[in-house]
Amino acid sequence: MNPEYVKIRKKAAARGKYAPLHRYLAALTEDSWRASFRQVEEILNFPLPDSARLYPAWWSNGGVHSHALAWVAAGFRVRPKMDHEAVVFERCDAAETAAAASSPRFDLDREWPALPGNPWPAGFTGSREQMYEDEGR
Repeated sequence: MNPEYVKIRKKAAARGKYAPLHRYLAALTEDSWRASFRQVEEILNFPLPDSARLYPAWWSNGGVHSHALAWVAAGFRVRPKMDHEAVVFERCDAAETAAAASSPRFDLDREWPALPGNPWPAGFTGSREQMYEDEGR
């Protein structure tokens, strides 16, 4: 990956709206940190958007949004625990951090897995992928 690109992304993370979270994670000496959404909000000094509580995809490790850039540029990945309104930040190795920072690809199955217990209506033959294509996403 282009070192200049990495430097620019780190500067953006350090100056953006989610910079307090970036600074907090960059200063951590532990390899992981489990935080409630409330703890993250206290560090940020503003509430998380509703989508952070509703959609696991908000917590994507792709690094394409300013909030994801905050943890990716600090060398972390996240695992949301939506049922507990919590998230686990885990330190990445340098190669994994570089790959996450350079890959804005969205993986539907990884970021928004299908949940058991919600079957499609009888006779429905579509797929999540087809619905996204139909909507132009």
